[in-house]
Amino acid sequence: MRKRTLTLPNGKVVTEQRSKVPLICAILLVFIIVAMRVTHFSFRTLATNGHQFFVILGAMFPPHLDFLNRVWQPLFDTIKMSFLGSLLGALVAVPLAVLSATNIVKSKLLSGFFKLVLSIMRTLPTIVMALIATFIFGLGTMAGTLAIFIFTVSYVGKLTYEQIESLDMGTFEALESLGLTRLQAFRYGIVPQILPTYLSTSLFSFEGNLRYAAILGYVGAGGLGIILNEQLGWRDYGNVGMILTVLIVTVGLIELISQTARQKLQ
Repeated sequence: MRKRTLTLPNGKVVTEQRSKVPLICAILLVFIIVAMRVTHFSFRTLATNGHQFFVILGAMFPPHLDFLNRVWQPLFDTIKMSFLGSLLGALVAVPLAVLSATNIVKSKLLSGFFKLVLSIMRTLPTIVMALIATFIFGLGTMAGTLAIFIFTVSYVGKLTYEQIESLDMGTFEALESLGLTRLQAFRYGIVPQILPTYLSTSLFSFEGNLRYAAILGYVGAGGLGIILNEQLGWRDYGNVGMILTVLIVTVGLIELISQTARQKLQ
């Protein structure tokens, strides 16, 4: 197909660019087909057995209210794991983010090393870290707290150092030229610019960690995951429905509080 040329009112001749949308759609279609073959995805199986999802969901509701008393303590354990791991992780992420920022640390070798550390920490799945921690600290919430702590450090640290590297360093350099130390210049020139986003990121991380903590019990890391795995194993879907209901309400309330706090910070 030949490209068309157009003459603009000012006399300039331009060549019409051929759209790349059909090519992109064709490539995506090929990838989808390959992915379906690799994963053995079948629309026929989905159509035949898909209704089983609603059968199990129907068995969960209405939930068994008499099981509620057994949910409170694991729920508090889950919240404590999430809160402590998120809080400590967000605090530790700050110095690691500073050491990873190339516009703060002049040594590329040093900043590259800490970026690599954060990348490795972020690559390891949280549930794998919890499994490793159970071999070190034994079964319980300590293992879950450590896994959440490591994930929070990597997540908040990455976003924070990226924000630091995107800042205009004029204020920081001006404060240094006035005689302030690099630490003082960072305190007055950088912290006010990154603080709202840093706090918002930490709150968002806490929201996600609450969901992660709910499944860490599958590897013995404490919290709701232990009784959730137990009740699923016994096929007691009414009790499972009670656990999920409490978790949904708790996550919804925390998200509402966190969202309000993030809006105040902006």
